[in-house]
Amino acid sequence: MVIKIVLLVIFFAGMVAVGISARKHAVSVSGFVLGGRSVGPWLTAFAYGTSYFSAVVFVGYAGQFGWKYGLASTWIGLGNAALGSLLAWVVLGRRTRIMSQHLGSSTMPDFFEKRFDSKPLKITASIIIFIFLIPYTASIYNGLSRLFEMAFHIPYAVCVVVMAGFTAVYVILGGYMATAISDFIQGIIMLAGIVLVVAAVLSGEGGFMAAVGSLAQIPSDAEPTLGQPGAFASFFGPDPLNLLGVVILTSLGTWGLPQMVQKFYAIRNEKAVRTGTVISTIFAVIVSGGCYFLGGFGRLFDDPSLYDAGGALVYDSIIPFMLSKLPDVLIGVVVVLVLSASMSTLSSLVLTSSSTLTLDLIKDNLWKNMSEKKQVGMMRVLIAVFIVISVVLALDPPDFIAQLMGISWGALAGAFLAPFLYGIYWKGVTRASVWVSFACGVGLTVSNMFFHFIDSPINAGAAAMLLGLVVVPLVSFVTPKLPKTRLAQIFSCYQEETVLHQKMVVGSQKDNEE
Repeated sequence: MVIKIVLLVIFFAGMVAVGISARKHAVSVSGFVLGGRSVGPWLTAFAYGTSYFSAVVFVGYAGQFGWKYGLASTWIGLGNAALGSLLAWVVLGRRTRIMSQHLGSSTMPDFFEKRFDSKPLKITASIIIFIFLIPYTASIYNGLSRLFEMAFHIPYAVCVVVMAGFTAVYVILGGYMATAISDFIQGIIMLAGIVLVVAAVLSGEGGFMAAVGSLAQIPSDAEPTLGQPGAFASFFGPDPLNLLGVVILTSLGTWGLPQMVQKFYAIRNEKAVRTGTVISTIFAVIVSGGCYFLGGFGRLFDDPSLYDAGGALVYDSIIPFMLSKLPDVLIGVVVVLVLSASMSTLSSLVLTSSSTLTLDLIKDNLWKNMSEKKQVGMMRVLIAVFIVISVVLALDPPDFIAQLMGISWGALAGAFLAPFLYGIYWKGVTRASVWVSFACGVGLTVSNMFFHFIDSPINAGAAAMLLGLVVVPLVSFVTPKLPKTRLAQIFSCYQEETVLHQKMVVGSQKDNEE
């Protein structure tokens, strides 16, 4: 117990120290929200990765999908690395940084207003972000409850309040730069922790080959491989189609999530984009791949304690039970690992929510002539408000909030991915197509929550993203375009005029060539 408490004290003290040291970067709006657009590749890459992978992934998704798909769930982690990290940086990174600075936008709703000359788009995007990020923020705490009860026998409520309090301190003090530095430290912990945990768990099962052999003996309990032994140790698992839906949602979804895309706004230079791409991808392979790979062995730990009174499996209890027999030092590492994953994601979400609400809704709409100092102060206040709301919801989540948690990724990415992606590449995207994408993304995922025309909310979220990629170009072809002069001005950021001075020569060019 002493070892675990010492690790936690060191971790929390470090986070507070980071917040205090980063205060000088948080005096302006650009500094507080984007770190002055001067964040290097390592900090940006780790900020992207740690915001991507939270306790929801490590405890919830790894346990749930590892149980359903076996070792094939590792494909989810590899998809996160290839699609959610590598391709996202290659496709979005550079162009997002250039156009967002050219338009002077600090948030995703602000980008939609300036790219499509529509203030209502900005307001609507802000409302969507507010509605769906709050329950997502509340869900971050859920993965901690069983781990803390297992390791410390401390009530869940105490864990939630302490974690939220320390997160509030360093984000309010240092803004984006504090979160970026903290994310770097937390990312190192996550990298080391997941490697140690996977090695320890497999060692307890007799090594990798023995664990795979035991897993191959378990018959499948899912269609289309019902009763087939070896499905959970196979290349694509017992249900490849639904596995593909999970890969799409958890990988392609990052392209449209405001807290993820906003990381590209802050990149320092071209070199930082290239270096950050490599670092972010490697980080995702190790952390996400390791989490889902570990979860793939979940069925080896089947136990009556994993089921509730009604006999239903509690997915969130699988990973904690797998780790419960580890040495105390490793359990302490796991707790700090999950804390790191959760706090990094939480800080990113509350910073995105507060900046969006302040800059896109309150400023100029509810508060005219709002000074820069007051904007930063308002964001600090709203960070505290958002964290308090998320704590209240996490302590006693109503049923509809629990449902919203499941669809928040699908709704946000379904609404924003297509218009943002097409908007930084194609002049032909129209204002009407953005409205249609917003309606389709939110409409499909929310209506499916009530009518269940798509069995899995995961697949509904993936369908919403793919639908947006289709409807935006289709609607754009038949609706009015923005003025050509305005489009030329917007896209001029990708081309820079240069003047080449050439020495004058005597006679004509033809004479001199002869």
